[in-house]
Amino acid sequence: MTVDLVLNNTKAYINKKIMECSLAIENGKIYKIGKETLMPKADKKMDLKNLLVLPGLIDVHTHLRDEGKAYKEDFYSGTAAAAAGGITTVLDMPNNNPVTMSVETLRRRMEIAEKKILVNVGFYSEFPKRTSEINAIVKAGAVAFKLFMMEQVGGLNIDDDNALSEAFKNVKKSKTLVAVHAEDKETIKKTEEKFKQLNHNDIEAFLKAHSEIAEWKAINRLLNIAKQTHSPLHFCHISTKRGLEIIIEGKQSDLPISCEATPHHMFLSAKDLRKIGALTLTLPPLREKKHTAVLLEGVKNGWIDILASDHAPHTVAEKKVENVWNVKVGIPGLETTLPLLLTEVNRKKLSIGDVVKLMAENP
Repeated sequence: MTVDLVLNNTKAYINKKIMECSLAIENGKIYKIGKETLMPKADKKMDLKNLLVLPGLIDVHTHLRDEGKAYKEDFYSGTAAAAAGGITTVLDMPNNNPVTMSVETLRRRMEIAEKKILVNVGFYSEFPKRTSEINAIVKAGAVAFKLFMMEQVGGLNIDDDNALSEAFKNVKKSKTLVAVHAEDKETIKKTEEKFKQLNHNDIEAFLKAHSEIAEWKAINRLLNIAKQTHSPLHFCHISTKRGLEIIIEGKQSDLPISCEATPHHMFLSAKDLRKIGALTLTLPPLREKKHTAVLLEGVKNGWIDILASDHAPHTVAEKKVENVWNVKVGIPGLETTLPLLLTEVNRKKLSIGDVVKLMAENP
């Protein structure tokens, strides 16, 4: 047999260790791993000169801006950034224009993407107003549902625990999960309105509005619902020590929950936000140093299940706004996530095994 490609003189992370080997590729998939002398004939051979080969990474949290926000990024440029960053599969969040929250909006988004994408793309849906539509949305191709707790994005009333419980039960029946942005709406709204009335429009006011407490409250509320429904929950971009501790407690109670952290919450802090300004403004916001160390430790000891970029690009003009309440929150990350993680590998703070586990195996 003649395969498409053979990669010689390389290293690969296999069975929890790095081994020298050759790889045969056929139809885009690994056909054989072994010694160079055991490789089949190939249409093309490449000498990788001892470079390390990793599996294509999976980024479960991206905001590709196509459709109504395509002036920031479209499916082509977003997936090109992913490919450049070693990421071969991304999951697209639903807070688009229009919001992905029905069979129709999901299908249209998938059709637009199909003509442009350079890597694999899966799609989240927000919750529809009628929970009876959940199963149809899953059958149409949604990989999971996203729930934004800090503001009303989809059709589900986020202020109603009974509505959330019913939705979670339907998702469980559909054999998928709910990914949540856990920040408490009322906590944020009350503090934000107070600062706006006082004309406090700076970063310190923003940090106080999106406080650590806002994350804890939302996580606790969602876990109380999960205890009743036993529905799979995934907590996005955990940013605080106490938030992670509450999730660990939930895991120890055998709740079907998981969580992710982002490179920016692990490697940047509120100090960087104050220094650089609104270009680094994201949600949840960058936290004080005491939290970044805990997140890195959570990765090392296995309590954090996944690393994800939360890729969310905006124009420079949208970021460089004087009034902090008008800044578009979010930062890009598809091209930078793997280089940042490999930097930490070189610093001995992470291992290649950590990278593979958290961005290829666990997702």
